[in-house]
Amino acid sequence: MHRKTHPAEGIVDKLRSVDGLVSLDARFAEAIRSIAVTEITSCCWRCEYGGLKSDQIKQLRPLETENERLRRTISDLTLEKLILKEAASGNF
Repeated sequence: MHRKTHPAEGIVDKLRSVDGLVSLDARFAEAIRSIAVTEITSCCWRCEYGGLKSDQIKQLRPLETENERLRRTISDLTLEKLILKEAASGNF
């Protein structure tokens, strides 16, 4: 089965449209079907992007990239530290 990847801005727009339909007395399941995703996908999106606006999404992407780079740097430094500690203790 082919997986679609939705852009973050599109996800926020779809979640807003679901909220609008639900506020107009539509059932939640019908509102979800109107954006062509499953309820599980909708719940995952709501957990991740629920309270965000489009401009906040644009700020989020570079922060996630920077966070990933920093995590990789920390793991590399930790590994180097463990290697040096083991070499200093004579267990090689």
